[in-house]
Formats: sequence, C-alpha cells, structure tokens
Amino acid sequence: LPVSTDCLGTPIVYSPVKADLTGNIKKIRAVYDSNPAKFKTLQNILEVEKEMHGSAWPKTGATLALMWLKRGLKFMLVLLQSISDGERDEEHPNLIRVNAMKAYEIALKKYHGWMLQKLFTGSVYALPYKSDLLKALEKGKEVKEEESIEKIHQFLSRVTPILDAIYEMYTKMNAELSYKA
Repeated sequence: LPVSTDCLGTPIVYSPVKADLTGNIKKIRAVYDSNPAKFKTLQNILEVEKEMHGSAWPKTGATLALMWLKRGLKFMLVLLQSISDGERDEEHPNLIRVNAMKAYEIALKKYHGWMLQKLFTGSVYALPYKSDLLKALEKGKEVKEEESIEKIHQFLSRVTPILDAIYEMYTKMNAELSYKA
C-alpha cells in the first residue's frame, strides 16, 4: 500500500515534527483539562506553574510545552509567509527549500544543537513540492494557486497576532529559555 503524505511531506522525515507539535498540544491541554476554571488562559497556566514549580520553572510542564509549540508554529507561519510572499529558488520554483530554510533560520536554528541543525538541513530534500503543499492545504481540492495564496494571507493575518502575543507573554514573564536541544 502506498503511504500517503500530508502537507509536511514524507512521513518518515516529518512525523517526528508532527508528533512533537501534537505532544506539546496534549501536554498543554492536559493541564487545562485538570482545572478549566483555574487555567482559563495560557497566561494563567504560566502564572500558576511559575508559582508551583519555583526555581524549576519555566523548564517544566505546560510552560515548556508551549515554548516549543510556539517555536514550531513560528516555523510554520514564516514558511507560509515566505511562500505567500513569492520567495523561491528561481531555478526550481516548485521547491520550498528556500522557504523552509528561511523559516528554520528565523524560528528554530538558534535552539538546535549541531546534530539537529544537520538533520534539518538534510531533511529539506524530502519536503513536498509547493504545488503538492498547496493541494494538501486545500485538502486535495484542485484550486488555483492564487486562491490558495489568498487563503494563506487570510490565515496569517488571523494567527500571527495570536502567536506574537504568546511570544510577548514569554518575554514579559521571563519564561523564554535559550538552551539548545
């Protein structure tokens, strides 16, 4: 049976990325579900965990999970922004390596050690074509590229301010960690 890919491309290469994002969401959700009244917002979670964990904070719990989730989301948003801005390799316009490398440089590289950096650099060759990515984002429907790009713009205009607010919260609460994974 053929293995289907999703918008991240080859499952073998990007399934760890997807699993990491999903795992971080589950950790945050578990904290929220443990007491929805107490953890109404992400900021509430960080404040309570800061009080609960003392000197171990922000290296624990949902605070750490959200830190890595926001970085992964930033990677995806920069990737989509780069594609929608028309940035591309002129010799290979249907490849998204240029976009992925830009997103990696901005969102993740400074948090990765040498080994993860090399792994990522090698993995860009398994990325889907831009046309396949756009088709996956459209859930398989045939849509003109311009329509997909417009939907990406709309998505980015809604999601970017939310992610920016999370980054700002981490800065204000001094919760950002700079260690390398």
